[in-house]
Amino acid sequence: MADIQMQEKYAELALQTGVNLQKGQALMINSSIEGADFTRIVVRKAYELGAKDVLVNWEDDTITLLKYQHAPEEVLTDIPAWQVEKYLAFAKDGAALLSIRSTNPDLLKDVDPAKVAKTQKAASEAMKEFRKYTMNDRIAWSIISIPTGDWSQKIFPGKSQEDAKEALWEQIFKIVRVDQADPVSAWDEHNKNLKAAREVLNKKQYKALLFKAPGTDIRFDLPEGHIWKGGAAETTDGNPFNPNMPTEEVFTLPHKYGVNGIVTSTKPLIYGGNMIDNFALTFKDGKVVDFKAEQGYETLKHLLETDEGASRLGELALVPHASPISQSGLIFYNTLYDENASCHIALGKAYPTSIAGGSDMDEDELDKHGVNDSLTHVDFMIGSGELDIDGVKADGGTEAVFRKGAWAF
Repeated sequence: MADIQMQEKYAELALQTGVNLQKGQALMINSSIEGADFTRIVVRKAYELGAKDVLVNWEDDTITLLKYQHAPEEVLTDIPAWQVEKYLAFAKDGAALLSIRSTNPDLLKDVDPAKVAKTQKAASEAMKEFRKYTMNDRIAWSIISIPTGDWSQKIFPGKSQEDAKEALWEQIFKIVRVDQADPVSAWDEHNKNLKAAREVLNKKQYKALLFKAPGTDIRFDLPEGHIWKGGAAETTDGNPFNPNMPTEEVFTLPHKYGVNGIVTSTKPLIYGGNMIDNFALTFKDGKVVDFKAEQGYETLKHLLETDEGASRLGELALVPHASPISQSGLIFYNTLYDENASCHIALGKAYPTSIAGGSDMDEDELDKHGVNDSLTHVDFMIGSGELDIDGVKADGGTEAVFRKGAWAF
């Protein structure tokens, strides 16, 4: 069992730096039953910080799998209105949202990918109104992870479940800076460093970024008025929070009609309980026109067919190859961790906050400014120690941004 004191420090960090919970504010938590002990610590700490109410939405991998195996499709794709209203009620009340993710990456490997895709699309459609609260930073939200048996053994296959979980706890504590004397102060410093990087890029206002690496040769046009973000964000009423813990990225959005070339994955993508690995996408005028995958081809196909925007990009993120997660030498089979080891891009919806005035634009205005819309948002990793990135300046000239996976500034 991982050190309880360390778990308490982690819980405090998630509440203070993650969602920045305020006295008198409600908190909604999404968590796995397998993580009940840690979640109870979070709930206790939340009340100690002055939360007026804490609601936990419990998830269970075994029950999820049983439902996919036995429930009729019309049940899987029918999302009850009361479930949606529960989220909306908390959001309208200004609640914070903390997601504690720890799903088995192979959970749905034997389930028909088409069934998974239909179910996820139905859920995304039902939660579209709620997602406006998170993707426009109307409420504070944060995602963290804790070890579970199946996930831990996927990373450390030679160990027993208990030993694997201990090993993963140790890695998580280190990567999210819980092992430091004052994790909150350590994150304050980390956020300052990420802010400095994004400020350089915001001053540059490149017209495009050119990525070159083995299997990758692609141009990402950047919309006029694009904003680089990373580290701490701010709610619309001015409260700072950290959406992802860990985070090592600075990110913006590519122009939805301005992506051309080929890009190849450098790490596996876990999507819908299935693995997509060793895949490549070819883009023309922003849209995927060809793709291949050694593993998970059908899952990738269904992802791209979610809706019109799923075959276009909504995010472009820069992460040095020397990030702590990359240097761990581990593949985490968890996008929250793997994306912060590597430069990555995301299929699907862009964050409206990534362009000047985007939060106040309607769908037509966002489209005119090159901001992609979709029911989905799925990050996948394309960075490596061999990646070079050049920025295209306003005069058409170029300058180095990354060389061999590291900042060139």
